[in-house]
Amino acid sequence: MQVFADDGTRIDAHVDGVQGTHAVVLIHGFPLSRAIWDSQRTPLARNHFVITPDLRGFGKSGVPEGPYLMETLASDVAVLLDALGVRRASLAGHSMGGYVALAFARMFSERVARLALVPSRLGADSSEQSAARRALADAAERERSIEPVIGAYVPRLLAPDTPAQAPEVAQRAYELARGTSPRGAAAALRGMALRASSEDIAGDLDVPVLMLAGECDQTIPMQEAREIAERFPRGRLVVCESSGHLPMLEEPNCVEAALDEWLRDEPR
Repeated sequence: MQVFADDGTRIDAHVDGVQGTHAVVLIHGFPLSRAIWDSQRTPLARNHFVITPDLRGFGKSGVPEGPYLMETLASDVAVLLDALGVRRASLAGHSMGGYVALAFARMFSERVARLALVPSRLGADSSEQSAARRALADAAERERSIEPVIGAYVPRLLAPDTPAQAPEVAQRAYELARGTSPRGAAAALRGMALRASSEDIAGDLDVPVLMLAGECDQTIPMQEAREIAERFPRGRLVVCESSGHLPMLEEPNCVEAALDEWLRDEPR
């Protein structure tokens, strides 16, 4: 389906399951698309109304001028839910998608039934991290190519052993990243560099929260993952032992089981 954001940007989404059952929104990370959730969509749709958008700048959605602030991306999700008649939903976000889910929770807390970070972090970028994102955005635009982004990101998304032990998984990650436009990637990089910390809202978010971590994640260390889960009143940590920062591809069964259990935890 397609909807149009407040500024006219086209937002494209998969919708699976029966409308009227509990809604689950699966939000992809950077520099990927909604296809990263393909292994989870169908199983979850047996009992839920599953909404899997392409964020602006990615997949089949429009690619407007940036930067893409996390609040803008969260507002796009709200427009999509409004169009589907969904008042309240459970949100699962991967990496940048987690930033979007957290921005949504800040802006529309009454609409959040549950939150899952699969995985993602709470804090804002350091000044060095922000500068690195902006430099990479400049490179993608200057070269008119997604390759600088792929070289900087995709190897670190995977567990160190994944390329050798599961080359088809690594190949799929590269394929998804190569489907992203340089313009969309640059706009999202600049938006992530500008994002605010969400550490201040964690203690007030009294809903079931899943922090799903990869034991071999090169981006979010295990100790940080534990600390993130502990910040939420109803936070819980689940670890996929063979995964890096892409458990949806590296260990899809682990992610499916964790999301199933998370969705059985009733909100108050």
